[in-house]
Amino acid sequence: MNVFQNYEEVLGLVSSYYEGARVPWVPTREELLDIVMKLANISHDDIFYDLGCGDGRVVIQAIKKGAQKGVCVEINPTLIEKAKENARSEAVLSRIEFINEDFFRAPISDATIIYMYLLTSVNKALKPKLESELKKGTRIVTLDFEIPGWKPVQIVEVALPMRTARLYLYVKGYSDV
Repeated sequence: MNVFQNYEEVLGLVSSYYEGARVPWVPTREELLDIVMKLANISHDDIFYDLGCGDGRVVIQAIKKGAQKGVCVEINPTLIEKAKENARSEAVLSRIEFINEDFFRAPISDATIIYMYLLTSVNKALKPKLESELKKGTRIVTLDFEIPGWKPVQIVEVALPMRTARLYLYVKGYSDV
C-alpha cells in the first residue's frame, strides 16, 4: 500500500454533514497554484472548472493567469459564498460562474480544463462522466490522486515541507483510450 492510498483511507474516515459530499475540503496549497496553472497550459480561450472548488482559490488563479471563464462547482453553500467573496475581493467575480451542486450532477461539457483535488475512488467514479461529457483535447489536472485506468501525459512532483505533492495531467482522447 502506498502513502496516497493510506491518505485516502484517512480522509475517507472524515465525515461531512452535506448530503452527497464524498470528499472533505482540503485546500490546494498556495505554493502549488502556479504549478497547476503551468501544467494546465492556460490560454485566453480556456474555460476552467474546479470540481469541489472550496474557497475558489484555484479558479481565481486560473482567471488571473488568463482563462476566459472559470466555473466553481461546490456542494457546500458556505464554501460557495466564501469563493464568491474571494472572487469579489480579487476583482474577478464577473468571470466566474458558481454552481452550488454535487459535481456528479453539474454539467461540464464546455470545460477545456478540469481541476480536481479529490480522492482516487471519487476520480474513478467520475470517469464515466468525464468520458461522456468532455470534448477531445480537454485537459484534466489532478492533485495527489490518479484517475484509475487513465494514462497521464505528465506527472510533476513538488517537494513540500511535510510531503511531496504529485500533479497528474490527463488529456481527454489520449489518456482515456
